[in-house]
Amino acid sequence: MPLREHLAELRNRILWSALGIGVGAVAGWFLFDPTFEALQQPLLDAAARDDALVAVNFSGIASALDLRFKVAFFLGLILSSPWWLYQLWAYVAPGLTGKERRHTFAFVAAAVPLFLAGIGAAWVMFPRAVTLLTDFRPDGSEQLLDAELYLTFAMRLLIAFGLAFVFPVVMVALTWVGLVPWRLWLKGWRWAVLLIFIFTAVMTPTPDAITMTVMAIPMCGLYFGAIGIGAMRDRRRVKDEE
Repeated sequence: MPLREHLAELRNRILWSALGIGVGAVAGWFLFDPTFEALQQPLLDAAARDDALVAVNFSGIASALDLRFKVAFFLGLILSSPWWLYQLWAYVAPGLTGKERRHTFAFVAAAVPLFLAGIGAAWVMFPRAVTLLTDFRPDGSEQLLDAELYLTFAMRLLIAFGLAFVFPVVMVALTWVGLVPWRLWLKGWRWAVLLIFIFTAVMTPTPDAITMTVMAIPMCGLYFGAIGIGAMRDRRRVKDEE
């Protein structure tokens, strides 16, 4: 396929993905209240525990409306994840054989649960992070957090871990189409493990190493699992050629 057609296909896939996210954002608009309550709950728990004022604060007249749009987009990204993950694979699929294209469903079926699993793992860690960070507040003081900064931090944390858990599926896809051999992934495993731990250290703002390690271990496992799948696929391909 010529470069111009590649770019046109990429544009179309991005447009379809954006349309799907937009539809999900419309649904997310109506889910703002329960989502906001769930994200705010760790602060309410900290306030009840310490009998202090710990809450989010809307600093501007339009802050609440702006935040509602951001949360709606965040929810749209999650709700439409099967659609835009499919578009990602569909962009790669033209370079595959007819037999390989039949694995499209397997790609989406693996990517969506992993994306949600990454969000779930970050969600479990999030209240602990909020609790530890609010513990640094001096006794007798109050803590009012900017609502936009607080919820933006929470949403970025959840999405970042969701995408990190999907990356091994992308590794398998790149190996499947022959762009990156599995031996290259294996050769760089030390750098990969180091980057995973740096990523978890940055994205888990807690002073303990246990949380970082607990988040990094499944990501490392997924990385080596993707290498194993690529190796098995390569051996099967060689066997079929023979």
